[in-house]
Amino acid sequence: MRRFLKRVHHSDEGFTLVEMLLVVAIMGIIAAIIVPSMTGLVGHSGTKAALAEKSTVQAAMNVMMAKEGLSSVTAVTTATNDMSGFPDGTYPLYPSYLQTQTANGTYTCATTGVVTQVSTGY
Repeated sequence: MRRFLKRVHHSDEGFTLVEMLLVVAIMGIIAAIIVPSMTGLVGHSGTKAALAEKSTVQAAMNVMMAKEGLSSVTAVTTATNDMSGFPDGTYPLYPSYLQTQTANGTYTCATTGVVTQVSTGY
């Protein structure tokens, strides 16, 4: 065994070609395992972010309707991401109820205040 190791590793100054190829092969196997699992996480996080944003817009709508004593609002039938005029110019969600004027997704709402997410933007 010692004779074999001496033949494979002639000096202590570097690595042999076989050792380098082994390291590259192991790194390739690890990358092949990790990359597909990471791409799945990115898609999943976009879905979760879209659901969270819709939930935030709906909560802001509920708070605005309760605070203003409204039982109905102007229906928004054209999807928009501009919250400064959503649901209308009289009672907009931005800046009183949302921190950002532009949402990532686009939204509509019914006269009852139920918000629908048309596109996610993620």
